[in-house]
Amino acid sequence: MTVTPLGIPRRLLEFTIDGEPARVPEGSTVLDACRAAGKDIPTLCEGDTLRPKNACRVCVVEVEGSRTLVPACSRRAEPGMEVRTDTERARHSRKIVLELLASSVDLSTTPKVAEWIKEYEAKPDRFGPGAARLHEEPKVDNELYVRDYDKCILCYKCVDACGDQWQNTFAISVAGRGFDARIAVEHEAPLTDSACVYCGNCIEVCPTGALSFRSEFDMRAAGTWDESRQSETTTVCAYCGVGCNLTLHVQDNEIVKVTSPHDNPVTHGNLCIKGRFGYQHVQNRG
Repeated sequence: MTVTPLGIPRRLLEFTIDGEPARVPEGSTVLDACRAAGKDIPTLCEGDTLRPKNACRVCVVEVEGSRTLVPACSRRAEPGMEVRTDTERARHSRKIVLELLASSVDLSTTPKVAEWIKEYEAKPDRFGPGAARLHEEPKVDNELYVRDYDKCILCYKCVDACGDQWQNTFAISVAGRGFDARIAVEHEAPLTDSACVYCGNCIEVCPTGALSFRSEFDMRAAGTWDESRQSETTTVCAYCGVGCNLTLHVQDNEIVKVTSPHDNPVTHGNLCIKGRFGYQHVQNRG
């Protein structure tokens, strides 16, 4: 028999979103409410397994009585609140953020960004060819995953996942200031010389592909990566008795990467090095 703790029931808060009544449990964010109401609010730095960081500011909305636009990912819903998600002011702010991001980093592997740029009529190239860009070469220093900081938007999700929110390894942090800020290990050493335990939980939360499986990186470089031809199968990790769930991504009968369901009560999307990268024995057909 499985016992599921239900916790103390939370009271429902009533307010409005774009003039329509909304009800959400106490403690919910404005973003939670917008999603429940079917509102498509863009967001990059928000993660369903991490505390909000308010880094990207793509999810801003207008709240009656607030002097500034508020980030929907972290602002808690309040009784009587009047939220407007699609005003000219909010749309203009999202447009500017998308232009600044797309003009400075490579967003080619960021899901939905191309759609948002079209929807908000963002023009990243309006800053001209002289716009500051990272132009960093990918760091390929191990056989498991690649760090391509030319795609990094400094959302800090990888730092949080490696730090006190999940792994408590603290192998990575932010180094530098302003435009020179980077995600880095101690003394900018190779990953193999750092405190990294290769759990890959940073890859799981990265929204842009700045962190990716070595297999995915190599296949993209070869032009063979094709998500439309991939299937996903969720199973249980066989390495120990914890019961972590794995989602195997398979292309052409080969496992190309492993993720974990974020709604799983055991893993919450997190794995160890064996669960994340130890799948070679499955397809050892020698």
